[in-house]
Amino acid sequence: MASLRDISNRITSTKKTMKITKAMEMVSASKLNKAEQNAKSFVPYSDKIQEVVANIANGGEKIDHPMLKARDVKKVGYFVVTSDRGLAGPYNSNVLREVYQTIQKRHQSKDEYTIIAVGRIGRDFFKKRDITIAKEIIGLADQPDFADIKELASETVQMYVDEEIDELNIFYNHYVSAISQQVESKKVLPLTNIGSSGKSTTSSYEYEPGQEEILEVLLPQYAESLLYGALLDGKASEHAARMTAMRSASDNAEDIIDDLSLSYNRARQASITQEITEIVGGVAALE
Repeated sequence: MASLRDISNRITSTKKTMKITKAMEMVSASKLNKAEQNAKSFVPYSDKIQEVVANIANGGEKIDHPMLKARDVKKVGYFVVTSDRGLAGPYNSNVLREVYQTIQKRHQSKDEYTIIAVGRIGRDFFKKRDITIAKEIIGLADQPDFADIKELASETVQMYVDEEIDELNIFYNHYVSAISQQVESKKVLPLTNIGSSGKSTTSSYEYEPGQEEILEVLLPQYAESLLYGALLDGKASEHAARMTAMRSASDNAEDIIDDLSLSYNRARQASITQEITEIVGGVAALE
């Protein structure tokens, strides 16, 4: 049986741990509010650029652009959004499991796919499994700006234009609520279903010099916006998952402290009882 000192030390260390988890929960809750606002405020822009691109692409003229045409898939790119730090519950493991299972189902050779990794956890996961990482970025801010991801997003889209990959899929955690996040997978390129999302595209636009010239600029921006929107969504999910995980850790620490306090009181009572018994026994022996 553990001594009183051992139990007391465990209670003290658990209380210190609980202070840390509670502080991390409060920090994540604060970051979540801002990240949720960022993700929601980006939706109108994403919807509008999709509406404009769909309106122009479906305007009647035959558009010949590589980003709008499906081709034989020889190599697939997977854009995977994870975090740089752990302590976020199943946030990283869920999305990495989904990506890994998809790769195992779809591909027979490592030459058939490549990874674009966002976040240290994802990058390390694929490196340990000797999976090719074409591009990576780590150390993103908790509230990233488009400038932080623009270079990676632009280079990723250019990989498709240059036919280094023939399909681009994105995997990330979609923010549902503070206690619920779900893994989302979307095909970003080619943009074969750009006009079939169910959103209205009945607005009339006048444009010059021509559809192809405008789409030459808009289509890469639209694809980049999809990647950035997924990143914002993933960041909100990350903060929510970490807040929930730290809250659960604090609750567990509190339960452990209660159990240890009960054990401590029982051990102390047993020790006092034993001391009293020894004193009574000693007095009786002297008589």
